[in-house]
Amino acid sequence: MTPAVDQLVQLDVPHRTLSYEHDSSAASYGDEAAEALGIEADTVFKTLLAELIGGSFDRPALVVALVPVTGTLDLKALAKAAGAKKASMAKPEHAERSTGYVVGGISPFGQRKRLPTFVDETVEILDVIRVSGGRRGLEIELAPDDLVRVLDAVTAPLAAG
Repeated sequence: MTPAVDQLVQLDVPHRTLSYEHDSSAASYGDEAAEALGIEADTVFKTLLAELIGGSFDRPALVVALVPVTGTLDLKALAKAAGAKKASMAKPEHAERSTGYVVGGISPFGQRKRLPTFVDETVEILDVIRVSGGRRGLEIELAPDDLVRVLDAVTAPLAAG
């Protein structure tokens, strides 16, 4: 499978994998997953990497942010939640090098280096959440509480739109 799935299996976290045929011309991987799998888009969260600076961060630091595919990441809200002065999107090559995954298939689980993780607060009202399984065309479905617990994630209002 993938390091993401392997991590969940090793930790005995209940989950389900969902596969679909990835379309390389799709505008958004998360929207593509929701449509291909016939699931509600607001339960599919995209995994984004951002760089924080200032505040409690003396030097630039990468963090993971999870937001519904129906919205966008509010970088100011992320900086506030993390105690930083500023947040910007990580360069794709930095995200890939840090996580071990390719953009469009970055999972919050099984990353090469564990990074602080922040999840949009809408996760708290969901019964199930879907996140990338570590490759394009693979989603992991699990309970939001398990996601937050395994990732030691902070929930905060992160999504805009």
